[in-house]
Amino acid sequence: MDDQPLEGQRQMSQALERPTDPPAPPPKRGRAGRMLGLGFGTLVVLGMLAGGTWYWLSTRNTESTDDAFIDAHVTQLSPRVAGQVTELGFADNDHVQAGQVLVKIDPRDFQARLDQAMAQQANADASLAQARTQVAVQQAAVDQARANIAQAEADLTMAKQDYDRFKAINPQAVTRQQIDSATATYRSAQAKLDASHQGERGAQAQLQASQAQVLGAQAALRQADANVETARLQLSYTTIQAPVTGTVTHRSVDVGNYVNPGQPLFALVQDERWVTANFKETQLDRIRRGDTVDIIVDAVPSVVFHGKVDSIQSGTGSVFSSLPAENATGNYVKIVQRVPVKIVFDDPRTKDHPLAPGMSVVPTVRLR
Repeated sequence: MDDQPLEGQRQMSQALERPTDPPAPPPKRGRAGRMLGLGFGTLVVLGMLAGGTWYWLSTRNTESTDDAFIDAHVTQLSPRVAGQVTELGFADNDHVQAGQVLVKIDPRDFQARLDQAMAQQANADASLAQARTQVAVQQAAVDQARANIAQAEADLTMAKQDYDRFKAINPQAVTRQQIDSATATYRSAQAKLDASHQGERGAQAQLQASQAQVLGAQAALRQADANVETARLQLSYTTIQAPVTGTVTHRSVDVGNYVNPGQPLFALVQDERWVTANFKETQLDRIRRGDTVDIIVDAVPSVVFHGKVDSIQSGTGSVFSSLPAENATGNYVKIVQRVPVKIVFDDPRTKDHPLAPGMSVVPTVRLR
């Protein structure tokens, strides 16, 4: 019984001492296999070189950015008078023409104000006519006073001659009554002349007062005319017309709404479109006005539109932001700035696609 374990242990020791056989060598590749691998590697290297060369040649004379968007002029429409909207002449996203009636506000209050202003204008016009008539009357009074002066001067001359004649002759040749009568007539003529001068001065004062009334009536009429014009303008503001041709967007008004002056009602996006591309300042060295541009719009990826550089903004975007950078305070970290570049479309195909402001664009400028 004890010999069996010992026999097993000897067999195991002999098996461990027996040398193991070496692994079989891998099969040797033939000459054709080596040539095939070398050719494939050469093709890969040549392909990479060709691709790199093509990329360098195609991009060395271009500048591109993905920080670009379609832009357009947007006109915000707001009422100039307060009132209730009675009619809308458009629907959402309608294309409207300049001069087209878009909104009507209840005009009755403004029509009443215009009628009142026109009545005041008529009253002022009548007052002016009356003042002018009074001037004519006072001018006639002045003329009458001057005629009275002339008559009084003639009477005084005759009375003085009689008075002087009676004084020059022998007192015994005339009666005392005749002398007294001539003296009284002379003094009366002097008093009448003085009274005529006083009357003429009074008539002149009345004439000047009437002329002042005319000036006041003219001023009142001008004020009334201005009130009529203001009321007429206020009435015209109850009809809102399209100032430009464009597409109605961002509508926030409906029939029955009460609107106030300056309240945004909707916006008109004008038909002209362009691209605002924010290039890095390090990309602007060779970009010039008139450079041709290939434009890819994310909304229309299958079409490459054509355009050209129109202008470069005189300042970076951060300069015109609401909170411009304060680089003179605190620590400073240099950041590459971006400058807006305006790119206009030079492609009639833009009319066939709904290019809206804000759409993302990737422009590629071909440098000269």
